[in-house]
Amino acid sequence: MSTIEAIEEAVERLSKSELAAFRDWFARYDAAQWDAQIEKDAENGKLGGLAAEALADYQAGQAKEL
Repeated sequence: MSTIEAIEEAVERLSKSELAAFRDWFARYDAAQWDAQIEKDAENGKLGGLAAEALADYQAGQAKEL
């Protein structure tokens, strides 16, 4: 059995309150992982091109307020 399959089976056995707690934990965990990746990409200059493109679009009047 793979680790993923073991996790799936464990999640299926959780009570409603345990599942709710797991969802909350996983949402925080996933957000933290995403934030860490964005920070790493920014530090490594991977987002510079996108930022420059966005600023150019804004300065050219090709942006709209949300």
